[in-house]
Amino acid sequence: MSVLEMKVPSPGESISEVEIAEWLVSDGDYVEKDQTIAEVDSDKATLELPAEAAGKITLKAEEGDTVEVGQVVCLIDTSAEAPEKKEEPKEEKKEAPAKEVKEEKKEKKKEEAKPAAKDSYASGTASPAASKIMKENNVSSNQVSGTGKDGRITKQDVVSAMAAGFDTESTSGWGGTREKNPKKMSMLRRKVAERLVAVKSETAMLTTFNEVDMKPIMDLRKQYKKSFSEHHEVNLGFMSFFTKAVTEALNLYPAVNAQIDGKNMIMHDYADIGIAVSSPKGLMVPVVRNAEQMSLAEIEKEIKRLAIKARDGKITPDEMTGGTFTITNGGVFGSMMSTPIINPPQSAILGMHNIVERPMAIDGKVEIRPMMYLALSYDHRIIDGKESVSFLVKVKEMLENPERMIFGGKDPYQVLLGL
Repeated sequence: MSVLEMKVPSPGESISEVEIAEWLVSDGDYVEKDQTIAEVDSDKATLELPAEAAGKITLKAEEGDTVEVGQVVCLIDTSAEAPEKKEEPKEEKKEAPAKEVKEEKKEKKKEEAKPAAKDSYASGTASPAASKIMKENNVSSNQVSGTGKDGRITKQDVVSAMAAGFDTESTSGWGGTREKNPKKMSMLRRKVAERLVAVKSETAMLTTFNEVDMKPIMDLRKQYKKSFSEHHEVNLGFMSFFTKAVTEALNLYPAVNAQIDGKNMIMHDYADIGIAVSSPKGLMVPVVRNAEQMSLAEIEKEIKRLAIKARDGKITPDEMTGGTFTITNGGVFGSMMSTPIINPPQSAILGMHNIVERPMAIDGKVEIRPMMYLALSYDHRIIDGKESVSFLVKVKEMLENPERMIFGGKDPYQVLLGL
């Protein structure tokens, strides 16, 4: 018998232990090489653990166990043979009445129209798009039959199953009982909680507010959205404008981009912008490296790439560390105003909120404009009130005059006149 010991790989620097979040296989199952057998939580991300070889698996750790990097968590018997697929016994043909023959033909056509899913370890696994719809509509995988590759559940499978209807009892939210169900917090969630409490107690955090007229940006997007998408193969969103405006403002007010390290203030001549995104595992903050050197299209592509990896649980700790400033958008969830908490060891974070049409005084007249509140939370130990307010005003000015982003924060006429 040849047995392979599977050890916990290092998810990144400074991480010495992880937590078994979920086993995706059972003890004694036969697994294929590279099949995802478990999800493990570190204090920075959730990672997948693939099988290093094919064979029969023996689990050496339970769900919820904290294990050290390099510790053996399962054994794989590589000499075990793959189980044979059971063939369904052939039924003897019997003569049936003409009416039954017609009905059988109809049923056969329906079955042929729907491809049969292969029985494998992927059976019943939902694709990212399908998983999102299932979560939003409280649909479980056992309520949907997968027709995708190897039995995977596709988006269309979920839509079709929902259209056919479910048992209302199986999808109802409240159970009508007074039971309490304790649920252990993941290592990632516990670490986030510790850091947030530490920020409140270890920094002199203040928040300053302003509002921005989003009409110029919205008009620009409306005019160039289609051509931008066709040319760059990515949609033109608001986040690229905010990221570009932030990098220009950080260049003018470098203390907002700085960090405290003991008695020193570390200044950065680059802008690594963290973009807070929602994922099935909670809020994650992947980092766009050297955003100050990127075009709007490059920023959009990088944000999309990182957001997809975060949503699919494939983002790495290295892609979420080392940011110098963070942007978070609570507006996508309907937030009108909030005070975002600094993402340590950074010294500031910008909060975006929802866009609401409000009456504004424009050149002595009242006009309805799409307005957004902005909030800048900052560490007053190294960022003065003047710098924080000036930074936020500069972000506002560039968003209300998008052409200034092209000219490094200056008015185009100033550049033309050499002022």
